Amino acid sequence: MPTVTPVHNERSVLLTLAGIQFTHILDFMIMMPLGPMIMKEFSINTHEFGLLVAAYSFSSALSGLLGAAFIDRFERKQLLVAMSICFGIATVACGLASSYAALLVFRGLAGVFGGIMGAMVQTMVGDIIPFTRRGKANGIISTAFSISTVAGVPLSLWIATHYVWRSPFFLIAVVTAIFVLIAQRLLPTIDHHLSIKRSHPFAPMLAVLRDTNHIRALLFSALIIFSSFTVIPYLTVYAVNNVEISQHDIPLIYLAGGAATLITARLIGRWTDKSGKVLVYRLVALAAVFPIICITQSGPVPLWAWLLYTTAFFVLVSGRMIPAMTVIISAAQPKLRGTFMLLNSTVQSLAMGLSTTLGGFIVTQNASGTFSGYESAGYIAVLLNILAIIFVSKIVMHDHTVAAATTCSES
Repeated sequence: MPTVTPVHNERSVLLTLAGIQFTHILDFMIMMPLGPMIMKEFSINTHEFGLLVAAYSFSSALSGLLGAAFIDRFERKQLLVAMSICFGIATVACGLASSYAALLVFRGLAGVFGGIMGAMVQTMVGDIIPFTRRGKANGIISTAFSISTVAGVPLSLWIATHYVWRSPFFLIAVVTAIFVLIAQRLLPTIDHHLSIKRSHPFAPMLAVLRDTNHIRALLFSALIIFSSFTVIPYLTVYAVNNVEISQHDIPLIYLAGGAATLITARLIGRWTDKSGKVLVYRLVALAAVFPIICITQSGPVPLWAWLLYTTAFFVLVSGRMIPAMTVIISAAQPKLRGTFMLLNSTVQSLAMGLSTTLGGFIVTQNASGTFSGYESAGYIAVLLNILAIIFVSKIVMHDHTVAAATTCSES
């Protein structure tokens, strides 16, 4: 009989899911601060580097489209574990790449499995956690980003600086293996969705796409990502070449930003549940405009000033994702949540790839080594961010309706 194994320790489950989220987030993030080293190692330009970053996203998008045909046909935990194992193998291959072309291919493979992992984590949160606590739960899951920035990226950069740029990929593979073992032991079995009869493999995907509310949520998701990734991939190379921050000080950017988000993510999660998902999203997203402008308009500044800009950027740009993901998860019809979240992962990955590629054409490096066009990328990010703030109110949260009805019946 289809079941959801009772969750005896909700916090342990969420921390395990956050750990799995950490591995593929770090794998994606580490490419950007390694940018100066990789560009030098393989003698590539900004366009080629942008493609290297985008390869992960485009492959993740492709796997999402294919995975939507089968994701709701498997038990959640075992699928997540299987994808994590494949992801670990692909990450090792990235560390062994001997050429730009090989690294490009292996980054694509890592993206294939990483995209499904991310969708499965969010799906399991929706399956396990009630609507009224989902903001707090997403706050815990979001600590994966915080720990990636406060510990994962600085440690990886330290290893890369003192040994070789390949080392971080081996570290990520080891951490992935550890969380696979933990997940196998702690995560609940979730197979209640298997009882739903489906006529053909793409029936769930078509059912998702026929729902106009799902479409609105997916468009909202794309706007958020576009408003981030026209700027994020080039932050490190811009800092080194235009702001005149030393390569050795780059880990401090991630250390300060990660430490701040480690605190603020949990606070924003609780605030989301208390004050409303849409309201909190709008307030945090509006505040995010200011660090985006500061970073993309900056010339040479002292390290302390740049740390203020980037820390605010990490806190607010990543912080808005907590209420945003709560809205997106709750927009899905529960019986189609797995397929919807995988399509959402596909949309986000495609948006990451397209915006990173777009940024690679807008942001160019001149003969002196400095970059131009970053301010234009910032203006595009701000415009799309404002559109997302306006658009969020058009999304209906199904679980909110159920929760409200339950509250009324109890009273």
